[in-house]
This record gives sequence, C-alpha cells and structure tokens, in this order.
Amino acid sequence: MTGSSTSLIPLVDYRWLIGPEAARWFEAVTSTDGRSLVQLVQRLRRDLPPGRAHLLIEQIELRRRGREKFPHAQRMFFTRRGLEQSTDAWVAVYKASRFPPAAPLADLCCGIGGDLLALAARGTVCAVDRDPLAVLLAEANLRACLDQQPPLQFEAGEVTNATAELARRMAAWHIDPDRRPAGRRTTRVQLHDPDPEVLRRLLSACPSAAVKLAPAATLSEPWWTQAELEWISRSRQCRQLVAWFGGLAHHPGQRRATVLESCATFKGYSPESRVLATFVGTPGRTVPIASRIGRYVFEPDAAVLAAKLDEALAADQNLLSLAGGVAYFTSDQLADHPALARFEVLEAMPYRVKTLREWLAARGIGRLEVKKRGVPLEPEKVRRELQVEGALEATLLLARIRGQMTAIIAQRT
Repeated sequence: MTGSSTSLIPLVDYRWLIGPEAARWFEAVTSTDGRSLVQLVQRLRRDLPPGRAHLLIEQIELRRRGREKFPHAQRMFFTRRGLEQSTDAWVAVYKASRFPPAAPLADLCCGIGGDLLALAARGTVCAVDRDPLAVLLAEANLRACLDQQPPLQFEAGEVTNATAELARRMAAWHIDPDRRPAGRRTTRVQLHDPDPEVLRRLLSACPSAAVKLAPAATLSEPWWTQAELEWISRSRQCRQLVAWFGGLAHHPGQRRATVLESCATFKGYSPESRVLATFVGTPGRTVPIASRIGRYVFEPDAAVLAAKLDEALAADQNLLSLAGGVAYFTSDQLADHPALARFEVLEAMPYRVKTLREWLAARGIGRLEVKKRGVPLEPEKVRRELQVEGALEATLLLARIRGQMTAIIAQRT
C-alpha cells in the first residue's frame, strides 16, 4: 500500500506515540473502567499538547476497530487509512505460507505492516513504502508483535526502477499497489500506483511475486493470464484477490477460490487450522437448470462467486442450477464441499408476504436469516415484514425461478 499520509500531524508526534511516554498513557487507558474513561480523556487534553492528545484518543479507537483484523491490535499502531487498507492477520498468514521459508523477501508498498508481519515471521524481509509514517508504524508493529526479530531492512521511497535492483536480490516479492492514487478508490489496475508497467519491470527482475488487488479488480493487460488468480474469503466475505506469479503460482493461468477459517487461533503469527476449502478451475462452465427445487439448495462461498467459479464448482459437485444467472444450486443429494453453504429445503412457494408470515408463525419460526440473488428486495426490510414470534430459526432464500419470485424456506445443515 503506497501513498502519502493524509495526516497533518508532524512525524515527530508519531515518534512520540510509539515511544515510552505514550506507552504509559496507553497503560493507563487499558486499566481504566468506562466510568472514569471520560476523566482520563479530559486529563489527556489538559496534560498533553492538542496534537498528541488527539493521536492517543484516535489510536485508542483505531485499536478497538483493529481487533477484527489483528489479534495483537492492542499493541499495534494505526492510521485510519492504514488500518482500512491493510491485510488482516488471517489472510496475511495464509499468503505468507505460499512464500519460500527462510529466503530473502521484499514487501513493496508495505503500509502499516499487515502482510509484512506474516512475511517477517518466516525470515528476512526488506520493506519499502514511500510514506515515512507508514514505515515508522510498520517498524513499531513488528517490534510489538513478533517475539523474535528477524533480519529486516526498511526503506522509505518510491517503488521505481531502483526497487527493481532490490527485486533481483530477492527470492520473491509482495506488493500492495495504491488503489486510491487520485483520492478515490478504483478497481482499474492500470490506474493503480505503481501501475502495471512498473509491475512488469519488477517481474522481469524477479518473476516470483504476489500482487494484492481488490476482489473486483479489472485485469485488462494480457500478461495477467500468466498468473494464478486467487480470491480469498474469511467470515463469508471475499477479502482480496492475489495474483501469484512465477514460482509462487501453483496453477498458472487458472483461478483459485480459497476459504479461510474465520476464528483461527494464533500462537505468535502461526495460526492453526486455517484453510477450510480451496477450489481451482476456469470460469465459463455452465450447468443445466433443474426442473424442480431439490431437497437441498447450495450457495457458493463469496470467494467462489468473486472468482466466477460458481458453476465450475457446481458441476464438480453434480449440482443443477435453480435459474440461469442465479448462484443458487440444488440437488437431492447432500454435497459436502466446504466452499458451499448447504440448506435443507422445508418449503418453497411464490413470494407473498402474508402467506409467508402465516407459514412461519404456524411453525414457530421467529428468527429468520434472509438471503437473495437477483431480486430487488432488501433483506432487512423483508425480515421486518415477516417478523413473527417463535423460538425456531430458518433461512429464507429469495430468487426469481422460472420467471416467478420464489421464496425457499430452509435450514442450514
């Protein structure tokens, strides 16, 4: 992740933030209960310069938000943009596992160190970012999170031809191009910074590489077909697309969807039981449309959908499509693939709120998960309209099947 800091606070204040004086304030915050937190904030503003008081208060909030991404968030240092754009620890550790161990690596556009932490846990890394603040915080985060400090080199500078010389000395490299070089996020990779021409030069210097991209990135240049494109999901969300090149590509020219466990436990930066499922294939496969809704309905994981491998996976599992262009599949047999959410059908009917509400009430179903594909309905609004009393739960799948808005009431299996 590259890009200049948007903060107007001097770098010297951030150096203070990662130092021992600020650490004492952080310790005071963690030992303060909610009732006296307001008093502590007032004390911060009274005893510290405004910029430093603001940094501490902001950092407390960023650490709280960072828990979703980092198991060690309470020790780490963030900027708002750095936290938003960083790879979460679970995805980063999985990605790092595909790099050669104990080999010299480079993390270009390292940001605050999301991927860098996992790469550095495997060995020597050279980290580069043009934002001096990002480099400062990345160094601090490595000191805070890793028990043993590997050999590291940090550079603050542009990812240009000079970095190609660095790449030649590396076994492999990782890069996170800036998707907001003009201030607004874009999925057009040709507008990223560094742009595809710089990436091509880096690949010429060292062909083993991983390029982090947004799941919806548009890859128009033909040379992307040399890569293995992997979409990675966790907690039912597709987190990122990674283009693997050279020796890091297990299936060059193909697509991979990988589903990671959402609550893996960490020992240092070595999580356990991480990959739930992975599927490799090519898009463009089609499966026949079912003549009826079977006993089970299946929904592919978000990574499978982003990779456009839903019909390839369905064909692999001998499933039929519920409708053309709708990513729900069906069978009378229970397919057992971790990249498929499985639902056992209780009932299917035309979508009519009154009829559905009566059906749910008669069976005591008061907790309803609502999912949809290709219909102009808002799940939250549907849930409110169908609110009934009852202790049982079910899932409502909404789709247009054979030209009719259809409601499938099912239970997850």
